[in-house]
Amino acid sequence: MADVEQKTSPGNNVALDKMSALDNPAFENDSSDCEKNGNIPAAPEEPEDRGNLCSRGMGAVQTAVTSAYTKHQKAVWMVIKFLIMGGYIAYFGYAMYYRFGDEGSYRLMVVTVLGAFILLWGLGGGYVVNVINSFYVGCLRYHGQNRCRLFSVSLRWFLYVSAAVFIGVYTGLEIGRTQPRNLMSLIGIASFIFIMYITSTDPARVNWHPVFWGMAIQYIFACLILKTTWGYGAFEWLGNRMTEVLGYSNTGAKFVFGDSYEDHMFAFKVLPVIVYFSSLISVLYYLGAMQAIIRVLGKFLSFCLDTTATESLNAAGNIFAGQTESPLMIRPFLKTMTKSELHAVMTGGFATVSGSVLGAYVTYGVKANHLLAASVMSAPAALAISKLTYPETEKSKVNQNDVYKLKMDSQNNVIEAASKGASDAISLVANVAVNVMAFLALLQLIDASLTFLGDRVGIEGFTFALICSYVFYPISFVMGIDPVDCRRMARLIGFKTFTNEFVAYIEMGKLIDNGHIFDNYTASLPNATWVTKSNDDIFLTDWGTTLVGGIMLPRSQVIATYALCGFSNLGSMGIQIGALGAMAPSRSGDLTHLALRAMIAGNVACFLTACIAGLFYGGDL
Repeated sequence: MADVEQKTSPGNNVALDKMSALDNPAFENDSSDCEKNGNIPAAPEEPEDRGNLCSRGMGAVQTAVTSAYTKHQKAVWMVIKFLIMGGYIAYFGYAMYYRFGDEGSYRLMVVTVLGAFILLWGLGGGYVVNVINSFYVGCLRYHGQNRCRLFSVSLRWFLYVSAAVFIGVYTGLEIGRTQPRNLMSLIGIASFIFIMYITSTDPARVNWHPVFWGMAIQYIFACLILKTTWGYGAFEWLGNRMTEVLGYSNTGAKFVFGDSYEDHMFAFKVLPVIVYFSSLISVLYYLGAMQAIIRVLGKFLSFCLDTTATESLNAAGNIFAGQTESPLMIRPFLKTMTKSELHAVMTGGFATVSGSVLGAYVTYGVKANHLLAASVMSAPAALAISKLTYPETEKSKVNQNDVYKLKMDSQNNVIEAASKGASDAISLVANVAVNVMAFLALLQLIDASLTFLGDRVGIEGFTFALICSYVFYPISFVMGIDPVDCRRMARLIGFKTFTNEFVAYIEMGKLIDNGHIFDNYTASLPNATWVTKSNDDIFLTDWGTTLVGGIMLPRSQVIATYALCGFSNLGSMGIQIGALGAMAPSRSGDLTHLALRAMIAGNVACFLTACIAGLFYGGDL
């Protein structure tokens, strides 16, 4: 039979060519070609080893448990929380029954009540606010907007008059009658408010509501803290607890630096406090405790002062966090905030200090209860002075309800939160250490230069401290400082403003130590004599010892504690501009323009807090 010619289509030829190419070893790709073409051959599958019967059974149990937990996760955690809560309630009840009446029982009670309040507010606070809003809306619908507005205005003026009458009567009868010397601080309050008003960016548009209530809240806080037995006792108790908690940092410092760590006081005792407290604050943020407290305080300030949510939340955060940490809570809103709101944020940072460095000041002999009171009192003062010197002239673009939605920290567990807090303190510790070293060295250079120039014309002791003692003397005097201490206080204000508050508290600590030495000297020698020199140094004749800088009276120490408790100095201007500028690059120009005015306003807020403290000072530290 004749061969029949096989006809193939072009498609078949292509297919055959591909098949022949695959069958031909010459067309096989080597490993490098496979990598280039992305055709990496899969590794041969190994037979699955499911183990023995026991292993397979355990795997099935794990799968079942995981599936059940995923399906009922909320219910599981609800049961766990109820068990923990029930266990704590049982423990608390037995602890109160077992031993009640000592300091430890009151400490446990305070912590429990505070925790219960935060928990209940977190669960039902939003519902309470919604009920109040619904009631207000219902009143508007039933009575009409004009009638409700009339009632609101009448209530506001009633509160104005009531607060003014209380402040006037209490100041006149209680303070003026028993401690007329303290009324000198009223001149300082009036002077600072007047100066900030006449230098305001727009005096005609000042809203006096936040100014009045900011000062009124300061007054009421000071009255409760410094004049009532229970208020003073409460803050003294908090101060003692804070000192006790901070004392635990010595354990870590001793382990790292050895038994003689106190020989290097600043490096090995003061700076570790910052690391330890930063770690503690980070843990509290992770647990949500700080957010709950700050949210409540922020809403309180917003309600009383009628300030926006961003301003109020930042001011509340500044009580615990620093000038660069607190604005992180409102970071998404910085780019749309008005200039007045930005000014309030910056002023709040300048008028307060962070909790981390607050603990370090205690190591210099500064009373912890007054530092805590200064942190709380300066928050409303910062808002009041900010709205006085830079009043609001724009409409806020921020949605107020979104501001209070504070998020939990992103750490996975408490250990990671503690570690992150300690790591975050590295830059803070380094910043504090190098700034103190640099500023003290620069001060010594300036003093040496000024002393040389003074010697050329016959002036002895011409130093930077001497200049400050005269330039800031009027501020010290109107704050209510005793005349004998006005120059010392003026020097501390100069140190704080032109260097930082750390240097000022270091110098104040020296004066406090001098006071202890002077008290021991006069107690041990009934006929002790001493000589006060022109530069305020005190020479103890019988001991042959010179107390450099002299001593400060207890009243002056208290006022100084409040006046120095703030980041308002030239160096902090750069810190705030850099930090806030990084959070909102589009507002860098506004931040640079506002920085100096905000720094001055922060200083004035601290001075007002000191005036209030001087007004209520009753003779005890």
